[in-house]
Amino acid sequence: MSTVDIVPLVDEGLGNSAYLLDLGDGRAMVVDVSLDLRESSRLARRRGLTVAFAADTHLHADFLSGARQLSATEGTQVLASAAGHREFTHSGLRDSDEVDLGGLRLRALGTPGHTHEHLSFLLLDGDKPVGVFTGGSLLVGSAARTDLVSPEQTEALARAQYASLRRLAELPDDVAVWPTHGAGSFCSAPPGSERTSTIGREKTTNPLLRAADEDAFVTALLGSLGSFPPYFHRLGEINRRGPAVLDQPPALAPLSVAEVRALLAQGAVAVDVRPVADFAAAHIPGAVSIPLRPVFASWLGWLAPHDQPLIIVRRSDQDPAEIAWQATKIGYGNLAGELTGGLDAWTAAEHPTTSTRLVRPDQVDTSVLDIRQTPEFAAGHLPGAQHVELGELADRAQDVPGEPLVVMCGHGERAMGAASLLERAGHRDLAVLTGGPDDWATATGHRLETGT
Repeated sequence: MSTVDIVPLVDEGLGNSAYLLDLGDGRAMVVDVSLDLRESSRLARRRGLTVAFAADTHLHADFLSGARQLSATEGTQVLASAAGHREFTHSGLRDSDEVDLGGLRLRALGTPGHTHEHLSFLLLDGDKPVGVFTGGSLLVGSAARTDLVSPEQTEALARAQYASLRRLAELPDDVAVWPTHGAGSFCSAPPGSERTSTIGREKTTNPLLRAADEDAFVTALLGSLGSFPPYFHRLGEINRRGPAVLDQPPALAPLSVAEVRALLAQGAVAVDVRPVADFAAAHIPGAVSIPLRPVFASWLGWLAPHDQPLIIVRRSDQDPAEIAWQATKIGYGNLAGELTGGLDAWTAAEHPTTSTRLVRPDQVDTSVLDIRQTPEFAAGHLPGAQHVELGELADRAQDVPGEPLVVMCGHGERAMGAASLLERAGHRDLAVLTGGPDDWATATGHRLETGT
């Protein structure tokens, strides 16, 4: 089998992989890179490569594409589906079109399903297929969701996805499969550590490729769909028009205590990115807790508004550039800045704070609200626990039972976010469980309930 020099660039937070392909002549191609180009640029510089091509398999809903940025700043040629009708300079490809990469060739394969205009890109060395960039079509052990366009088109796209996977399955068994969406992606990839595969392995192990017929495939795929962040509804169109080109890296502007107070009075929202224990001890009343970690971007896009100014409250040892980039790659350009001096400056100015109790698994003695995803809740939860997914909580805060109330998730980060939303809605006497259902079962010796 021919070998190629390809490096996956994994975004653990979004559950995605971009790819950098060294073309062997001082040039490179990147596939499905986000607007956060730090890692791909660092890798290209280290190898002395110029990024000559940027291929996008589809109009991404979960991040802003970096292809237009590369085109504007480095003269990179953008390769994308002609059916996507992008409004910026690109080479529009249709099914079976090929691009000469200089020794290697890239063939476009129409694989609609995840989106209408979805392309997979087959990499050929001579006439031999080496691997296929499957984007949101064939995934490791699954296929990407088909409900991001509209509810009315979900089933039709699922049937298109069936045909697309069957087409890909006709490739030779030794062809590598390089998907964009992987474990942790809200675009529907099952848990697991494998992010690449082969056609042969997927034919053997992927349950969707082993479905008895098209109807069975559609039933299985649609039955696996969970919720997704609301910003998914916006980014596809932004990517079609072309994300704004950045003239400098995003950064957090400094804001004084007085400026923060004025902004909050005008409707801005404080987003506190400190760890759970810090937020629990003291925070600005009404602040939303979204701890800075790899999945920060997804939960920012789920819990914080995109059309109101956001004020970041961080700890001094947390990287402001990381916060700014995570917000930027999901289209959150509404960061007003950060509170200079953090919460210490706020308290030094003698402005009020509030706190949220933390309880251990053996201290749960009141009503419980479990805010995990539905499949997590169904797999095992505390007996009698009420369930509202975190992503729905802001709209359903009035449905939550009265206090006292213990809020829980799997570890505590999401639960603290939920508690902060409930506090903003007027709930009091809340506590957050430091741990998850398994910790409670171990601490108490009681069994978990299953099902919904």
